[in-house]
Amino acid sequence: MPIDYLPILILVIFATGFAAIALIVPMFIGPRKPAKNKLYTYEAGKIPFVSPWEKRISIKYYVTAVLFLLFDVEVLFLYPWAVVLKQLKLFGLIEMAVFLLILLVGYIYVWRKGAFEWE
Repeated sequence: MPIDYLPILILVIFATGFAAIALIVPMFIGPRKPAKNKLYTYEAGKIPFVSPWEKRISIKYYVTAVLFLLFDVEVLFLYPWAVVLKQLKLFGLIEMAVFLLILLVGYIYVWRKGAFEWE
């Protein structure tokens, strides 16, 4: 029935209204003090001396970030598994062992490729 979706419609209306208010109201009541310093790109607390188009960033930063996210998200799968381990019994234990074995193989592969080494 369409009436069952009324709470969801109300939630969407309130969320959209709140987002609109949060974006529009500061334009009218917020302070406006434009300055040249505010237009600089700010990264890691240092003002850049070179344009990002002139000097390229090493790919190792991105590889490290992706590997961190990958292994961090994989660890998150352990928490729900630990909660329902008694219900899953031996099957759940074997499945998690296979999962961790695949994760370990990936970790060893990345380690051997030298992704954790910095110069």
